[in-house]
Amino acid sequence: MVLGQDAGASVWEKLKLDLFSNLALGASVALSVNSLGYAFLGCMVGTLIGVLPGIGPVSTIAMLIPLTYQLQPTDGLIMIAGIYYGAQYGGSTTAILLNVPGETSSIVTCLDGHPMAKQGRAGPALVVSALGSFFAGMVGIVLTAMLALPLAYVGASFGAPEYFALMVLGLIGAVVLAQGSPIKAVAMVAVGVLMGLVGIDIDTAVWRFTFGITDLADGLDFVPVAVGLFGIADVIWQLCKSEGSLGAMAKIGSWLPTREDVRRAVPASIRGTIVGSLMGILPGGGAGLASFASYIIEKKIARDPSRFGQGAIEGVAGPESANNAAAQTNFIPMLTLGIPANALMAMMMGALTIHGIQPGPHLLTLNAKVFWGLVVSMFVGNVMLLIINLPLIKIWVSFLRIPYSAIYVGILVFSVVGVYTVNNNILDVLFTIFFGVIGVLLYRFKFEPAPLLLGFVLGKLMETNFRKAMIQSGGDFMIFVERPVALGLLIVALGLLLMLLSPTFFRKRKEMFAE
Repeated sequence: MVLGQDAGASVWEKLKLDLFSNLALGASVALSVNSLGYAFLGCMVGTLIGVLPGIGPVSTIAMLIPLTYQLQPTDGLIMIAGIYYGAQYGGSTTAILLNVPGETSSIVTCLDGHPMAKQGRAGPALVVSALGSFFAGMVGIVLTAMLALPLAYVGASFGAPEYFALMVLGLIGAVVLAQGSPIKAVAMVAVGVLMGLVGIDIDTAVWRFTFGITDLADGLDFVPVAVGLFGIADVIWQLCKSEGSLGAMAKIGSWLPTREDVRRAVPASIRGTIVGSLMGILPGGGAGLASFASYIIEKKIARDPSRFGQGAIEGVAGPESANNAAAQTNFIPMLTLGIPANALMAMMMGALTIHGIQPGPHLLTLNAKVFWGLVVSMFVGNVMLLIINLPLIKIWVSFLRIPYSAIYVGILVFSVVGVYTVNNNILDVLFTIFFGVIGVLLYRFKFEPAPLLLGFVLGKLMETNFRKAMIQSGGDFMIFVERPVALGLLIVALGLLLMLLSPTFFRKRKEMFAE
């Protein structure tokens, strides 16, 4: 629901609560026995999937969404969030010790983390990675808490034209920052938007894209789409790929970084935190992109760039800080404005809406316990991760001995059963398998499914706000030009498109992802 100017002012009055009182409210939720248990479970599962190559947080959360039906909304969100930022911690362990990135954002960590391990300096690399991640995560959480009220105030003053323009900007941002071909990303966004329009048009009662299937009258269900595209498809694709030997684990040696390590790592960690915090807020940004950007910056400003790739501590500290900062600030636009920054935030948004909770400026007033409980749980979760990661490194690495075939079969069974239990409808299972096959084809032809999911989540919201804007203006498109905020957002979106068409930007973008 979108508030007008008058309603926005009344919402702001409700939002004028002291930050510390809000955090106290969140603590009353996050420090309960149940919430602590789910935060710990999320952190443990997140660390495990971060360690295991090929099982990322996106596919894991897609599979666990049906489980959240059985939980309180806050508990489910806390657990899912713990999995997300926990994976950023776990992914660095195998990247450093085995040169195997457990998570996408840890690919960059391999470049200098593993050379350090081969030099007998795995201990300092792991310590710098963990402490940098902890520092960046805490900074990201503080930013989330501090920016929540101002952004909610801005969002509450938005009308339909502003929300439509903001969603357009979000989708274009996803295209610009997608790792694959921009043309393919545009195609995926378009397909996703069309998928969001499936069902009966509530204004005209026209059946759209249902192919005579009555079960599609209310549209495609979020769970089968998400689990199929990211859970089933990812598992099948990993099984299709040949698995090489992981190699021997490097010896950890001494844990203590040298003074020179600290001198180089601290500034890099601060820079990575800044980069990650900004990238996390941007539409289309995420932990993986933040770690790439941080590594490039560290290499550009280094006095001796040739050190990178040979065991430069900055190449570990910067990217690891960046991906954890981004993992926290990713929550800001989704929770306060209702605009997911990436596919994983789109899943979390879908999980909230399933429970009848609409992310956006109203979340802080109508569901304050959910928002502030999540924020405080992030503080708790980051402390948990710091404690459980370093002492248990050998245990986490031992999970790599589990045959992948056994893991993937269990995931497939768990996914299908989970989807079925949501509505006890076998058609949901068939749709899940269908989208699983589609997902495999997307992987095969190098189409990213993430922009598709963003388009699917935002498609119906875009249509609703576009129609409201047209009704409000009597069908005059000039409403998007006459409203300064809407015009500004559309100009930024147009600028991003023009930048994407620039040969210079296209070349630098290609070089960044080729690093």
